[in-house]
Amino acid sequence: MHVHLVFVTKYRHKVFADRHLTRCEEIMRAVCEDFEAELVEFNGEANHVHLLVNFPPKVAASRLVNSLKGVSSRRLRREFPDLVRHYWRAQRLWSGSYFAGSVGGAPLSIVKQYIEQQNRPL
Repeated sequence: MHVHLVFVTKYRHKVFADRHLTRCEEIMRAVCEDFEAELVEFNGEANHVHLLVNFPPKVAASRLVNSLKGVSSRRLRREFPDLVRHYWRAQRLWSGSYFAGSVGGAPLSIVKQYIEQQNRPL
């Protein structure tokens, strides 16, 4: 099963630079492997990330999302103390909500292209 996920930073603060997104991708790729899932495509902008994930039916999408957001938040905040100024009030990196859209109607190549075309910060 393929799902297009979008995670938004708390209060849509512009948090990420390229180095943050590069590390976020590595972390999320590792989490996906733990779930026997594949991170097919990843990209983001200063205040959100897009993921295209292929995961087995035995995995609940909500469990995968909770792990992706939780692990990435903890590790990014620990590895990049400069992010603290963006979330000091909320004590959270990600918003509590997320977008999850099943990918079936649109060809995967179209979804991958959309994710690749995000305006990644420098």
